[in-house]
Amino acid sequence: MIAALLLSAAASAGVCADARTQTDMNICSFETYKAADAALNAAWKQAYARARARGGKTAPRLLDAQRKWLAFRDAQCLAENGPRDESGTIWPLLQNGCLTKLTEARTADLREYVETAN
Repeated sequence: MIAALLLSAAASAGVCADARTQTDMNICSFETYKAADAALNAAWKQAYARARARGGKTAPRLLDAQRKWLAFRDAQCLAENGPRDESGTIWPLLQNGCLTKLTEARTADLREYVETAN
């Protein structure tokens, strides 16, 4: 999995380094979001395992929170950027940027949970 992420990052680095067209910038922003999403999924697996190890209602509550956070993230980015047909060709860049920002913040929260949960 890590090798796939590195290959993806290397492939997008070429596009991102020379991103001059809107299409290239959109592709680059999507690759960046995919990397952030992969990091989120890895952090989620650790956090959920930690929550299950704690027992009780911790894991179901964390799962509920994660599902609600995903709905929030998607709704927040649509609120910021509107539907695709309102923004034209820059919409993917804006939407991916928002998704990346919020995803990275949630990943940090989950990592902190793993480090501090007893």
